[in-house]
Amino acid sequence: MKRFVSIVGVLCCLGGLLSLTVKADNVTVSAQSAVLMDAVTGEVLFAKAADVPRAMASTTKLMTALIAAEKGEWSQTVNVTAEMVAVEGSSLGLRAGDTLTLWDAVCGMLLTSGNDAANAVALTMAPTLSDFATMMNAKAAELGMAHTTFVTPSGLDAEQHLSTARDMAILGSAVLRDPVLVGITKQKSAPISVSGRKMTVNNHNRLLSLYPDAIGLKTGFTKKAGRCLVSAAARDGVTLVAVTLHAPNDWEDHTRLLDYGFSARRAVDFPEVKVPPLAIVGGLSSEVALQCEDPLPITVPVERCGEATVTVHLPPFLFAPVKAGAIVGRVEYRFEGETIQNCDIRTTDTVPVLPPKCAGAYFWQYLRLLIKGLFC
Repeated sequence: MKRFVSIVGVLCCLGGLLSLTVKADNVTVSAQSAVLMDAVTGEVLFAKAADVPRAMASTTKLMTALIAAEKGEWSQTVNVTAEMVAVEGSSLGLRAGDTLTLWDAVCGMLLTSGNDAANAVALTMAPTLSDFATMMNAKAAELGMAHTTFVTPSGLDAEQHLSTARDMAILGSAVLRDPVLVGITKQKSAPISVSGRKMTVNNHNRLLSLYPDAIGLKTGFTKKAGRCLVSAAARDGVTLVAVTLHAPNDWEDHTRLLDYGFSARRAVDFPEVKVPPLAIVGGLSSEVALQCEDPLPITVPVERCGEATVTVHLPPFLFAPVKAGAIVGRVEYRFEGETIQNCDIRTTDTVPVLPPKCAGAYFWQYLRLLIKGLFC
């Protein structure tokens, strides 16, 4: 069957921006391990001892929050037990018998880094902390965190509780795909309620004040791990994740890494895609409206200059019946001749088939569209 293809091209030229680019070789950090990653493409832009396993302290709580977002309901009640609060280190101040929503618990865990809140989340998602650690490691394997082992939900030191800068950047990128979690980590403070007690939790991430484009994510510190930080920033369509482990000057490290990343990457501007309705043969309606998935932001090295094209792939018509949400085509995004991304085109409505008594109408619909397809 002949396919209808619409192509729109734009030329992306950067010229003078090239002189602003900083070389990765000129970036220095105090951290023992560090990674700068494009959060959308996963491309590593800077690495230092990226695959050396190290303790990662409370940045661990990003995984605990990600599992809560995927497995729980934000409005569900967390019933605090004595086991949950029997933990050392930073605390939200929970007491056995307290109740709060999962959203409040995750806020307390991510912003003020409450270890009691991390335990509360974990033991709401799983019967034991060991069972929750199994969930954490399964998710890590799913994400491709090849050198990570989780033991605690809070990040308190344990013998095998280790990760790498690269793996934590992968985790940070996964957290950024959840808009609720991003909404939490970008806040400098948030109001929560514990058993009716109103309180405000303050974010330990000073980068939110120091770096204008920062949108999260999580700090961490133990004596063994040193200062750890997973940060994220977004500017002009480019989203970056930076990770430092055991970094005496983490705020300065992240400022340097993010500045370098934004000098080295740019977003490709593709034209907006408007997909027209698609004709239907043999249906109670003669056409069906279509909707295209939004593409992820596409970034490339700043020095690349070439043609960006959008190609819409659709059949000339569909036969009824048609179900709402059916994939009927795709939009192909290409840069410099390389396919960067494909987005599905789906139907928005259901179109039932014509009753048998309307067979004549069905025939003429089909014939008209077939002729149109042959000569267009």
